[in-house]
Amino acid sequence: MSTAPPEQVPLRTWIAVLAGLLGAFMAVLDIQITNASLKEILGSLSATQEEGSWISSAYLVAEVIAIPLTGFMATVFSIRRYLLVNVTLFLIFSTLCGVAWNLESMIVFRALQGFTGGVLIPMAMVLVTRFLPPSKRPVGLALFGITATLAPTLGPTVGGWLTTIYSWPVIFYINWAPGLVLLAGVAWGLDSEPMQLKALRGADWFGIAVMAVGLGSLTAMLEEGNSKNWFDSNFIRIAALLAVSGIGLWIWRGLSAKQSFIDLRIFARPSFLIASVVAFTTGLGLYGSAFILPLFLGQIAGYTPLAIGQVILWMGLPQIFIMPFAARLSTMVDNRILLTIGLILFSGSCFMNSGMTVDTAGPELIAAQVVRALGQPFVMITISNFATLGVPPAQLPSAAGMFNMMRNLGGSVGIASLATLLTLREQFHSGHIGETVSLYDPLTRARLETLSQSFMARGAEANVAPEMAVRAIDNLVRKQSFVMAYNDAFLLLGVSLLACLLFVWMGQHVIAGGGPRPAEAH
Repeated sequence: MSTAPPEQVPLRTWIAVLAGLLGAFMAVLDIQITNASLKEILGSLSATQEEGSWISSAYLVAEVIAIPLTGFMATVFSIRRYLLVNVTLFLIFSTLCGVAWNLESMIVFRALQGFTGGVLIPMAMVLVTRFLPPSKRPVGLALFGITATLAPTLGPTVGGWLTTIYSWPVIFYINWAPGLVLLAGVAWGLDSEPMQLKALRGADWFGIAVMAVGLGSLTAMLEEGNSKNWFDSNFIRIAALLAVSGIGLWIWRGLSAKQSFIDLRIFARPSFLIASVVAFTTGLGLYGSAFILPLFLGQIAGYTPLAIGQVILWMGLPQIFIMPFAARLSTMVDNRILLTIGLILFSGSCFMNSGMTVDTAGPELIAAQVVRALGQPFVMITISNFATLGVPPAQLPSAAGMFNMMRNLGGSVGIASLATLLTLREQFHSGHIGETVSLYDPLTRARLETLSQSFMARGAEANVAPEMAVRAIDNLVRKQSFVMAYNDAFLLLGVSLLACLLFVWMGQHVIAGGGPRPAEAH
């Protein structure tokens, strides 16, 4: 029978928990770290932009499969042993990514890196909930929240900086620094426990197989859908069929089988269901904003990867100072209030970004970044509290796995939806603006004449200058159309985050470390 951890937490336990949190930070960081360096990586591997999308997709597909399996595998092999082996493999596969000789080898190594890295995310939450008493969990969950929100914002910054100063393989080799600290902390901080290998014989291998097929296919479909024009592609149609059938069979198996590798009945808990919905939407907002803002800065403002990273830092670094304050408040104030404040600030920052123009650059975006940084800690800490509210110790690994899976799936859905939205809305706005730009319009003709004269003054021939002027107008229309599409994307994020408030107030009154109020506990 599981017993509650003592209120006095030994130093070595704190070291183990902090090491686990470092591992989660490292794994989440590696999701985004290749984005700023993708051009250099593709050049070295002689791959196209479309082919290179699998460098990120392979990691995400493998990671989302590993996350739900983590609780079961940690029970079989023990938390200490499972962590040590996966961290070691993660470091080996990271190194192999740095020495990849072609695109195929890079995709394989990134998938293996994602599978072992995916273990580190829910294991950090398991360490917090299993080894820290309720009075200390707000601190642990606050630190866990930092890994979920700070790492995606630092990924492009770290990747861009390392690639600019050194070269792209260094973004993979750098994992050895935190990795060795993580290995030492886990090895010293956690006690050895016996393995339960007999559980492998009675494992629900059918459920594991259909889960892997379903989640893997869903993630691959979301990651590759926009580049392959969605259901015009046979690949996307097959992936969608496998996703629906695989996830459907997994749900059926999880609810009907006596023994399942993960307890899907955890969703019957109202607080966990609410936390999962908010986590999914927050993942959409977190990864979505970290996806479209760098695109805007690179495409419209012409920023380099390093300059983009310096702007994105304003979304992350202030959270380090806000997290302790938010964690303390979560032990004193109804978490529904704090979650409401966090969602309003987060959505408000998206609405602030929905009014950008072709002249908007880094300095004009800092205010929205800071507002987002103020809101995200209140969201991440409180939904973690909702997710673990009243969950029996035996179900905590399942809760950690499903909670983190929902957030990651939200990120995949968000990026895929926003990529498609940008394409569709750019076409819509381009067509609409194009209708107003007519050669029969006096203002348009005057603008073309002015541009032609400008080009001729810079040396263009008289018969070429008018064509250059038309192309310049066309580029201006497309640029304005893209800006309007980016604004639409941020508007969608803001509305989605605000809609979560409908679910927040269906939950119980929660105080971190104290659970629900006695009158509402059940």
